[in-house]
Amino acid sequence: MRFLLPLFAALACAAPAIAATSCRLPPGLKPAPVEAVDPGDVVSGVATAYYLLAISWTPDWRRINGRTGSTTPALDPEGRPQGFALHGLWPNGKAPPYPRYCRPVGPIDPATVRAMYCRTPSAALMQHEWQAHGACGWTDPQAYFRDAARLYDRVILPRIEDVPRLTAGSLRKAFVAKNRGLPPGAIFVALDREGRLTEVRLCYDLKYRPAACPGGVGAADARPVRLTPSRSGRF
Repeated sequence: MRFLLPLFAALACAAPAIAATSCRLPPGLKPAPVEAVDPGDVVSGVATAYYLLAISWTPDWRRINGRTGSTTPALDPEGRPQGFALHGLWPNGKAPPYPRYCRPVGPIDPATVRAMYCRTPSAALMQHEWQAHGACGWTDPQAYFRDAARLYDRVILPRIEDVPRLTAGSLRKAFVAKNRGLPPGAIFVALDREGRLTEVRLCYDLKYRPAACPGGVGAADARPVRLTPSRSGRF
């Protein structure tokens, strides 16, 4: 799969519907309620300098958020075997503070929730991402999630549980090997305090082309990476 497709042009002529990947939707899946926003969390008026596609390592997300009573929206409430999953698409400024909750918005429509569930399997997280990030650059949730889906679906996710002595550098190499045109400098590796992988974040310019992350690449190449294992061990 080629990474440097003319994505900007493709988005301009895209059909309204989001092409969903295949998985079993849970019975009763519906949009989540609108999130209450603390006025202190609002950061508006910041020009977008680049985009960041956040891809979570779901076993660690579940470990942090699913077992601690955190109010952070659960990424995988069903506990399905899963490796990476889409967290969200973030418009960022040149430097912090980055735009968040730029304007009040309503709930996501049911069709978009169904279409995105197999990529981001939590209606609560979708609602959070739309309010916190989508509202800072898109007119409606359909447009926001269409762009997020197009970027995410072009990423070939490597199997990292088979990589011996995983480091941030070997993790970047695994992504580069699978995705032609994706430079190591566009891959931000996020670890927690224990050195466990939480996310891989891919940086793009304003035309959705992979680009060096302005704020650096996170963990240094030599940093060992600990993995919370998936249930199947096949990711």
